[in-house]
Amino acid sequence: MARKTSMKSTETGGSVLLSGGNPQIAKGYGDAPVQAYIAAMPGWKSEVGRRLDAIIERTVPGVHKAVKWNSPLYGVEGEGWFLSMHCSSKYVKVAFFRGMSLRPVPPGESKSRDTRYLDIREGDEFDEAQLASWIKQASELPGERM
Repeated sequence: MARKTSMKSTETGGSVLLSGGNPQIAKGYGDAPVQAYIAAMPGWKSEVGRRLDAIIERTVPGVHKAVKWNSPLYGVEGEGWFLSMHCSSKYVKVAFFRGMSLRPVPPGESKSRDTRYLDIREGDEFDEAQLASWIKQASELPGERM
């Protein structure tokens, strides 16, 4: 089993990055911890994080945010969490917790029966209209309680 290691990074303003390059951000609720996570995302991933966050905010006015388990979560008050993002070494993984209920179904498979992923790699041109459609659909489904 791989052991998680951390390193300091000047690219992230001294934030600790876990193995795979995911920022280590303290658990917290609201926009501030999510913005700290996005700012600490290494290199090109930070711009992807800003774009995703902006699309989510535009698509789901009043979206609730938190950072748990070193990943930003997005949800609807009283309904649970519908989406998260996570940095891997070569991509940003967007998890739709009820992804099997979205149309079309996002491409990335999961070990979880309901979850589907969208992996965004450096230089990828992702379809913002499709992403906004998935976000809107996901926000209208019952979310995960975490």
